[in-house]
Amino acid sequence: HPSGVAEPSRADELLTSDLKNALALIDIRVLDHFIVADTTVMSFAERGLI
Repeated sequence: HPSGVAEPSRADELLTSDLKNALALIDIRVLDHFIVADTTVMSFAERGLI
């Protein structure tokens, strides 16, 4: 992640939401979005953000 911290920015949340909505139009389901920073990984699904 460009910030170096495995926490989602507002831009990450908006981009994920936009991609999820766009892909739903063609029947593709987004299961998760991972943010990786150094040795830390954050999952949108685990946090209930997706």
